[in-house]
Amino acid sequence: MTNPTTLSLFLSLLLLLLSCFLQVSSNGDAEILNRVKKTRLLDPDGNLQDWIITGDNRNPCNWTGITCDDNIRNGSTVTSIDLSGYNIFGGFPYGFCRIRTLININLSQNNLNGTIDSAPLSLCSKIQVLILNGNNFSGKLPEFSPEFRNLRVLELESNLFTGEIPQCYGRLISLQVLNLNVNPLSGIVPPFLGNLTELTRLDLAYISFEPSPIPSIFGNLTKLSELRLTNSNLVGEIPNSIMNLALLENLDLAMNGLTGEIPESIGRLKSVNQIELYDNRLSGKLPESIGNLTELRNLDVSQNNLTGELPVKVAALQLISFNLNDNFLTGGLPDVVALNPNLVEFKIFNNSFTGTLPKNLGRFSGISEFDVSTNKFSGELPPYLCFRRKLERIVTFNNQLSGKIPESYGGCGSLNYIRMADNKLSGEVPVRFWELPLTRLELANNNQLQGSIPPSISNARHLSQLEISGNNFSGEIPASICDLGDLRVIDLSRNRFSGSLPNCINKLKNLERLEMQENMLDGEIPSSVSSCTRLTELNLSNNRLRGRIPPELGDLPVLNYLDLSDNQLTGEIPSELLKLKLNQFNVSVNKLYGKIPYGFQQDVFRSSLLGNPNLCGPNLDPIRPCRSKPETRYILAISILCIVILTGALVCLFIKTKPLFKRKPKPVNKVIIFQRVGFTEEDIYPQLTEENIIGSGGSGLVYRVKLKSGQTLAVKKLWGGPGQKPESESVFRSEVEILGRVRHGNIVKLLMCYNGEEFRFLVYEFMENGSLGDVLHSEKELHSEKKEHRAVSTLDWTTRFSIVVGAAQGLAYLHHDSVPPIVHRDVKSNNILLDHEMKPRVADFGLAKPLKRKDNDGVSDVSTMSCVAGTYGYIAPEYGYTSKVDEKSDVYSFGVVLLELITGKRPNDSCFGENKDIVKFAMEAALCSFPSPEDGAMNQDSPTGNYRDIGKLVDPKMKLSMREYEEIEKVLDVALLCTSSFPINRPTMRKVVELLKEKKSLE
Repeated sequence: MTNPTTLSLFLSLLLLLLSCFLQVSSNGDAEILNRVKKTRLLDPDGNLQDWIITGDNRNPCNWTGITCDDNIRNGSTVTSIDLSGYNIFGGFPYGFCRIRTLININLSQNNLNGTIDSAPLSLCSKIQVLILNGNNFSGKLPEFSPEFRNLRVLELESNLFTGEIPQCYGRLISLQVLNLNVNPLSGIVPPFLGNLTELTRLDLAYISFEPSPIPSIFGNLTKLSELRLTNSNLVGEIPNSIMNLALLENLDLAMNGLTGEIPESIGRLKSVNQIELYDNRLSGKLPESIGNLTELRNLDVSQNNLTGELPVKVAALQLISFNLNDNFLTGGLPDVVALNPNLVEFKIFNNSFTGTLPKNLGRFSGISEFDVSTNKFSGELPPYLCFRRKLERIVTFNNQLSGKIPESYGGCGSLNYIRMADNKLSGEVPVRFWELPLTRLELANNNQLQGSIPPSISNARHLSQLEISGNNFSGEIPASICDLGDLRVIDLSRNRFSGSLPNCINKLKNLERLEMQENMLDGEIPSSVSSCTRLTELNLSNNRLRGRIPPELGDLPVLNYLDLSDNQLTGEIPSELLKLKLNQFNVSVNKLYGKIPYGFQQDVFRSSLLGNPNLCGPNLDPIRPCRSKPETRYILAISILCIVILTGALVCLFIKTKPLFKRKPKPVNKVIIFQRVGFTEEDIYPQLTEENIIGSGGSGLVYRVKLKSGQTLAVKKLWGGPGQKPESESVFRSEVEILGRVRHGNIVKLLMCYNGEEFRFLVYEFMENGSLGDVLHSEKELHSEKKEHRAVSTLDWTTRFSIVVGAAQGLAYLHHDSVPPIVHRDVKSNNILLDHEMKPRVADFGLAKPLKRKDNDGVSDVSTMSCVAGTYGYIAPEYGYTSKVDEKSDVYSFGVVLLELITGKRPNDSCFGENKDIVKFAMEAALCSFPSPEDGAMNQDSPTGNYRDIGKLVDPKMKLSMREYEEIEKVLDVALLCTSSFPINRPTMRKVVELLKEKKSLE
């Protein structure tokens, strides 16, 4: 029998030993954490500065990001490391897993990079939670051995992992959460994931899988509460087995290619809170069984091919967001939809709904966004839409709505966006309606609204678009409109406004479009309008304006549309207007007189000058020629002298050159002049000789033509004549249609086109320094005004940076400011030309295509091309396998150009290695541009003196300062954004310009 005293002593000794062990264990965890921090991680923001071992700081449980299990008295052990969002750099810290009690690692939203190797990862086999979202890890997905039997949560979202999902993932039998969203993975959606019966969440969204169906075995995942397969290239029908997931709360299959009908069995998802099926190809009727889903709060089946009427049971659901837009639904809108107390977002636009809108819409719920546009609704607007004071957007354009705008809308202080165009509204607009804090007010076209604009419109401080054309508004335009400094668009056309234009219009510095045609405005055009330097369109036609045309209009730098026709303007046409780059110019039907300025003495402007009996100019029948003033006795002598000189010049020209063309164009030939020029086609075609050829391409030959005036032109003669070569015809048509109307300082100017029966040519401004590709990749000498030439090696970074900013601005104009938007489809360094000052021009629009712009969000429709066009090395990856192209395809190509400028190498230079282009090379180099984790410090030899060493990426021909290295690092970040594998992650060109111009580096 054991002595009680002995037993008590033994237990005390055991507790003492355990306490000592835990203390030693705690000290050991601290050593591990401290060692990993020093050797594997960089902490530029000092978030882990308390990870140091000192006399009174040896317990890691008090350190940042560390969680311990302290249930055992006098001791604690590290169980969790959470460093999410701490801006940590480095590779995967395998050493953390030497802490035997560690079960949770969260390193999301940092800058960790490199691959994750399976061998050292085996240290972490006891881990239960591993979250690495939002980093830069690359290579294959990490493999997990059978020892990872306890892994419950695996999240690797928003990294750069490639390849297929490994088979071993189907053997992680304890896994409850698998999140691989937004990685450039390949293969198909793997059916073996259907073996993970413990899963509650499966996220495989925004992954470019090969076209594949939803595996029907996923119906075995009966514990799933969330299934996200958004934008994952799914095809085929939705399997019925998915409808067996009784615990499913979120079903997201949006942005795929799913076909067939929505299964009636969807009504079995009794727990579902959200269903996202938008942007597919689903057809048939909306299943009435959806009305059985009493927990459903968000339903989006928009952008499909659904037909039939909206079932009353579905309309009666207590949804928060209800999106049926862009389908083919018909019939009336059930009144029961207005009884929903939860309704916030209601979008049913672009359907064929008929009947009246339920009167009580908004009375029982706080509707925020209401869009019923492009349907066939009639009757009056619902008077209670803003009853709960939550309404922000009301969009009802393109219907047959009638009656007055409800007075209650004027008191809706939350309302900031109104579009009611193309209806049959009438009556006066409530005064308070004009005073709302709107950003856009559109009441245009086919309405019959009346009244005047009150001075109190100045309260709408943030109004950027005022569009009320085609109504019966009258009265004077209040001067208080000039207080709206954010105004970009003013369209008051086709009304009955009177009085004069406010002189204070010069205060509207952001104004881009001013349309006031077809009113009764009088007075003079204020010269102060020249202060509106962003103005691109000015239309004051069909009014009663008098006085002279202000010469100051010629100072508007981006004006390309000027229509002053059908007024009572007098005086001469100011020669200052020749400074403008106009797509549309019209001063017809006025009282103008005098000689037409030389630049407007062209056929293309004839109709724009008619109706001014006292204008004169040569060769513009029926406009009379101006009378010459020389005395009669000199006329004969001058005429004979001119004939002699002209005859001699022609003889000399015939002797000195051998033209490629044997005869002049026939009378049926067509010449179109797009810019002010001092030459004709007859000055050009004799010089299209072999000795003047400077280049050739798939569509024709390019010549350097120097005129007698000293002007140098670039002339592209296309292969064959009209109808002989389809690809040549397409290039000609594309260049003429696009460049003929585009005006921008960073886009090459098309001066003239000649379309003859036997040959055709296009005339451009000549760019002395050729293309950016020539300058970067050849020994071409660069010409400038100050020097005869300079060596290619002196193309310094400042010049390169200036070139890319200009080129980006040109592309941004095509994507965002051109109407319709234009996608270039062949952006490359050889299509960026450089003038004598090294200013860039985007050129070669033979493959360019216009895109249709959607009304609601301003994004361009994706166009499908019959074949892949562009240049190898610059083509966006999605273009190769989908043949779909939009602005983001150009953004990718521009990103490649940025990398060319930084590296000085061609996109497919052999120095990158086998199966590797400039994008992969730059991506890997950028990820490896941090010092080795084992060094524990930044690279002191780095030219930047920073954590990133991008020296091996930079063109060695450049000698760079510290500031220039920082600028290159910023441009590199922009380039990597532009060349993202996922179009959705690429910035717009407008954003690219903004990022390049920012003084600080990208965060």
